[in-house]
Amino acid sequence: MRGDGADDGTDGAAVTPGTRHSESIIALSEWLETAPGRYVLGWEQAQFDALVADIFGFNAVQIGLLELPALRHNRMPFVFAAGEPSSAQGIVDDCDRTPLRAHVEVRLEELPFASQSIDLLVLPHALEFADDPHHVLREVERVLMPEGHVVISGFNPISLWGLRQVIGRSFDAPFLPLEGQFLALPRLKDWLKLLGFEVHRGQFGCYRPPFNAERWQARFGVMERAGERWWSYCGAIYMVHAIKRVQGMRLVGPVRKERKRVPATLQPTANRSHDIATRSPADAGFEPRSRAGERHDPA
Repeated sequence: MRGDGADDGTDGAAVTPGTRHSESIIALSEWLETAPGRYVLGWEQAQFDALVADIFGFNAVQIGLLELPALRHNRMPFVFAAGEPSSAQGIVDDCDRTPLRAHVEVRLEELPFASQSIDLLVLPHALEFADDPHHVLREVERVLMPEGHVVISGFNPISLWGLRQVIGRSFDAPFLPLEGQFLALPRLKDWLKLLGFEVHRGQFGCYRPPFNAERWQARFGVMERAGERWWSYCGAIYMVHAIKRVQGMRLVGPVRKERKRVPATLQPTANRSHDIATRSPADAGFEPRSRAGERHDPA
């Protein structure tokens, strides 16, 4: 969709970024109901379940893609989802299916959380449909606790799916949602490093060709193992786990009492060869004896 409403047949009405973003979310939700969409959801669900299970803290938030309960295996005391106002109805409808306890409407560029208050943030495909993805990452850095975790998933433009999207846009037949601005993984890593994050681990997946028919995807299931081994960086989906590092921070742990050590003192050593040559037997601590073994009386 273009920014000029006259070209889109809207009688000259300007399309705001918020409207364009809401429509892109709807397009993504509709795409997830297709065969490739269900394929992506299944792979990402398995990855999130394994990744967030061992991350501990107090507050965990999922932002975006509410069709995917990414935090259902996380064991933090307070786990909830946050989404754009356009997806609020979807949140209510999914309450019975997801284990999330609270739901909040947010703008990605203005997260309504206090600074350094969240231990874990997951953003499944949130950056790709944001008006300013770099600003969203700055908000993520602000609300995360020191040593907090963020998990991001997205479409990989360097893949068969990315190539299919570029060709489809040229013929006005995109394979993925048209409004998505897919970020390359090296670019995302540079942004994270600039904001003080350390990439802990990454994962690629979904190596099957971009077919709309489910039967054709099943026929190329062998490409999953082949892709992981031979062209691992060309998976259709990537997932990044990063940790917020704070320079100069020192983690406080239990104080250990150390034993007092007695400082070693220097003691002079005698040169035996020199002492024997220059000192008399009496000075050296020897007492002369008689031939019979009796002590000699110096008097």
